[in-house]
Amino acid sequence: MIQPADVREWRDRDIIDAEGHKIGVLESIYVDTTTDEPAMATVRTGLPTRHRLMFVPLDDAIAGPGYLKVAYAKALVKTAPSIGTDDVLPAEDEAAIFKHYGLPYEPGAAGERQLARR
Repeated sequence: MIQPADVREWRDRDIIDAEGHKIGVLESIYVDTTTDEPAMATVRTGLPTRHRLMFVPLDDAIAGPGYLKVAYAKALVKTAPSIGTDDVLPAEDEAAIFKHYGLPYEPGAAGERQLARR
């Protein structure tokens, strides 16, 4: 597991898939609100004037020199739910991200969000 203290060093690293294909550039990290462990990353993709932030899970991610390798294929990440570079992830959209990757979504008992940006 990648340590939370390393998160600040990851920004602007390339995000690559398991085959080594570049997906985009790491923009930010979202942690699981129950464990405070890194859970998702947003990947900046698109043209310089039309960037989008795609979400990708960080389970089984590997940090290397200048890159972060994720366990998901580039094609899957490119079709993931996204937000604009200046947007905030709405709470009601969290479940769709987990569903896209076939992961369980577990909000808090009182409906608290599962993800928080760091």
